[in-house]
Amino acid sequence: MMNSPLILAIESSCDDTSAAVMANGEILSNVVATQQVHEQYGGVVPELASRAHQQHLIPVVQEALRRAKVAKTDLDAVAFTQGPGLLGSLLVGSMFAKTFALALDKPLLAVNHMRAHILAHFIQDPKPVFPFLCLTVSGGHTQLVVVRSPMDMEIIGQTIDDAAGEAFDKTAKLLGLPYPGGPHLDKLARQGNPTRFPFPVGAMPGYDFSFSGLKTSVLYFLRQQTQQNEHFVQENLADLCASIQYTIIQTLLRQLRRAAHDQQLRQIALAGGVAANSGLRLALQELAAAEGWEVFIPDFEFCTDNAAMVAMTGHFQYQAGQFTNQLISPDPRLKL
Repeated sequence: MMNSPLILAIESSCDDTSAAVMANGEILSNVVATQQVHEQYGGVVPELASRAHQQHLIPVVQEALRRAKVAKTDLDAVAFTQGPGLLGSLLVGSMFAKTFALALDKPLLAVNHMRAHILAHFIQDPKPVFPFLCLTVSGGHTQLVVVRSPMDMEIIGQTIDDAAGEAFDKTAKLLGLPYPGGPHLDKLARQGNPTRFPFPVGAMPGYDFSFSGLKTSVLYFLRQQTQQNEHFVQENLADLCASIQYTIIQTLLRQLRRAAHDQQLRQIALAGGVAANSGLRLALQELAAAEGWEVFIPDFEFCTDNAAMVAMTGHFQYQAGQFTNQLISPDPRLKL
């Protein structure tokens, strides 16, 4: 085995099935199959997600190998997402990876999904320099992480209730936007006034976050206004989206700024699915210019769930000799 391995990576933590191939730390292919079945339910249905992964995995892996022009027998290792995520989805991906590796007599690399989001910054240039501070924002997690090396990360702040991505999606649902609501809310917010409707910013000690109060505030506000005018949401949709998005972003950046000052870190990274939000990207760039930070944000395809970030993490783990065995189980609550 070599220090710059050829790795097949599998990602199946939620509702995206993905496979990627990496050689010498460079991505050769990254294939993602999305699941449309959840749209009619307004959210991810775990059982349906598991079944869709079963349908998608083999063709996605075949396509990833084809695009990379790699034979499966040439692989040096198989990486897969161990957790956190939906248990059924993780089971499908992990069982496939373990069976694939066993049949080819290849070593296994069990990857933490949240660590992978952070290490997605090393897929492309420019790359942050250790140590740096990463704001990881997704549908299930909101974390502030001091990253000292690929294997040395410390969570210094996190949400005590709902994640920022969940706040985006659930408030979007209250506004009647289709699933997934976050991208629709982001698009409409560009046309609205972000200070038209003031909503409370969750005030937390230290570097932690809270978003449950915002959802409740939006719910009661809409209920009150629609009692007076049943067309209130439709008539003010862009301003409502802009105001909600502004509140979520201000909550995130207030804690980020505090942590960066206290930790004396000027290399700032943004990761996770919500890193694709255009409003957050712009606001962070503006704050960085004022604070003198150097900011790193992955391309959109590496912000949302993808196997390329799993491959990148597997690459670092391979070099560190952090392999696992066939007895390992998926962990839906895996900690960073």
